[in-house]
Amino acid sequence: MRWTNNRGGNVEDRRGMGGGGVVGGGLGALIIAAIVYFLGGDPSMLLDSGIGNQPQTEQRELTAGEKRMYDFVDMLSGENNATWEKIFADNGMTYKKPRIVLFEQITQSGCGTAQAAMGPFYCPNDQTVYMDMSFFNELRDRYGADVGEFSIAYVLAHEMGHHVQNLLGTLGQTNQLRQSGRYSEAEMNRVSVATELQADFYAGVWARQTDQREHILEPGDIDQAISAAEAVGDDNIQRRAQGYVNQESFTHGSAEQRKEWFMKGYNTGDIRQGNTFDQLLR
Repeated sequence: MRWTNNRGGNVEDRRGMGGGGVVGGGLGALIIAAIVYFLGGDPSMLLDSGIGNQPQTEQRELTAGEKRMYDFVDMLSGENNATWEKIFADNGMTYKKPRIVLFEQITQSGCGTAQAAMGPFYCPNDQTVYMDMSFFNELRDRYGADVGEFSIAYVLAHEMGHHVQNLLGTLGQTNQLRQSGRYSEAEMNRVSVATELQADFYAGVWARQTDQREHILEPGDIDQAISAAEAVGDDNIQRRAQGYVNQESFTHGSAEQRKEWFMKGYNTGDIRQGNTFDQLLR
């Protein structure tokens, strides 16, 4: 991926800050898991991770590689904001950029305690994307993804897609559906899948429009994004975790669906083509 000179100026780096104490588990862990389920993480990973007994890291100096990663995420943030500001303006709307927080192991968010085991997620309460960069080691080692710079770009663009959904009111509407209690778990799972696939679509739109403006893509970049998207498809995760696939319990979409919607966003570059809800909720 070709770096640009753009910077977001909205990235907070909490890595290396340290701090003592542990996080309480029990009900708090279940609440966080519910939030993660709705916003795009994998709650089973959270609940299986032993939350409640993980001490925070000691204060330390960031490595040169970690400082470079901050610069990279700051650049990605700038390019996400620039693209979405233009898309919103072209459609007569105003874009508000989110915050991005880099952390390690544990930190506080507007949606409760953030744990590395939750994976990257977006919290609408404080309009912030939270990312523990160790997630990408797991993406490579546990799920077999081809991890490179554009894998990180895809994941961040997906979470920024949730921010776009929040600004457009999509997350609020889906949350109302969930709180209404009128729908079964299987029906709400389909809503969750539609929400996640739309965020994948928005990531594809971002890739296409940013490349048209800044020529950021290099050979193999789109393949990296697809590899990451497929690796965290529900069918791949379930097959690795339990040896079989239960489509009714999908919350993010299959590997093929995630690839399909990312590529639809990339091929069209048109935010108006991303109605995942119409197809999946019929």
